[in-house]
Amino acid sequence: MAHTNKVMKSITAVDGSRCVDVFLRPDATYGFEEFRRDTEDASGWFPIGFYGEQVFASEREALDTAKVSVKWLESTGPAQRP
Repeated sequence: MAHTNKVMKSITAVDGSRCVDVFLRPDATYGFEEFRRDTEDASGWFPIGFYGEQVFASEREALDTAKVSVKWLESTGPAQRP
């Protein structure tokens, strides 16, 4: 049986080309990843930050680290939920 992460927050850049997902793993740890998509490419979102292996004890800790690591997050509004 495959275990999947549950996205807790998904924050999208103003232009819609990038997003950061903060997720909860099956082992109750948190992480985040930055993704990109090209509107002319139908293959969807793909990871570009390679932050997903980092482990955090809380959603807040993962989000705070994402805000420091992913500079465009400063220009977004409130976090969006999936």
